[in-house]
Amino acid sequence: MVREKHNKIKKSDKPRLPTVDEFLTFKPKRNDYEWYENSEGFIEIKVPKFQSNIGKSFCKLIKKDEHFIAKMDKIGTIVWKNADGIKTVSEILEMLKKEFPDEKDIDQRLFLFLQQIKSLNYIYY
Repeated sequence: MVREKHNKIKKSDKPRLPTVDEFLTFKPKRNDYEWYENSEGFIEIKVPKFQSNIGKSFCKLIKKDEHFIAKMDKIGTIVWKNADGIKTVSEILEMLKKEFPDEKDIDQRLFLFLQQIKSLNYIYY
């Protein structure tokens, strides 16, 4: 029986996370999803449930909507409106600080929110 050697992953093989200063220079850009502002002034994004044609066909077969609505809160609304690929994370953060001066850890909330919506493919940099 031949046993293969497992290659250890070197730290240099893993993608490096950006520093805070680097992240602040990123320019988030909304993906091309349909979105609108509801009657309360919050953003709602129409997101496809499936990317594949099989998933879309399945929704049609069972007569279900192939989209769902992602509803943003007050912070998400400002971020979404300004994720235009022109404004930097730093500029968006300054807007949030002005709009919500008493909000604690607004920078961390923004960073986590951007990370989450990027992982969902709502934005890219």
